[in-house]
Amino acid sequence: MGVSSQARDYRVALIVLSDKAASGLRSDECLPAMRASLPACCTVVSETVLADDAKALESMLTRLADGDAVDGIFTSGGTGLGSRDLTPQATRAVADYEVPGIGEAMRARTANAVPQAILSRAIAAVRKRTLIVNLPGSPKAVRETLAVISPILGHAFDVLRGNVGEHAASG
Repeated sequence: MGVSSQARDYRVALIVLSDKAASGLRSDECLPAMRASLPACCTVVSETVLADDAKALESMLTRLADGDAVDGIFTSGGTGLGSRDLTPQATRAVADYEVPGIGEAMRARTANAVPQAILSRAIAAVRKRTLIVNLPGSPKAVRETLAVISPILGHAFDVLRGNVGEHAASG
């Protein structure tokens, strides 16, 4: 099962939130990790590195989702407990609704290997027909969390685009 029986090509945007990477004080390693860890059905159409700035992130999320430019937006960074970690707040501020199971699954599956994963405040939400997923801010954690959610992404994108009919009753 997993991605999508139609093998669609989904457009995704990648956003890294890091004061140091945005200012050039360190190179970003999360964009390559996201790119390499996405399922084959995803095509990256936009990559951006932003400072940890909630208003700038809100603006970018809104522009991408409202312009129908992408099926999914993946952010990396800003999900911890630090005072500059504002990604979940910015995502909530622009969301139509949350998809709590995605964040719960990422934390639950990765906490066995890294107990600190339960401190992540990463969320997933929908704006218009775009799925927004907050990922952690390290390349290793990006790879691990995308491995958890990759099997459901195609279905989620299809549902948001109206490409899925009635759901079969289970049981």
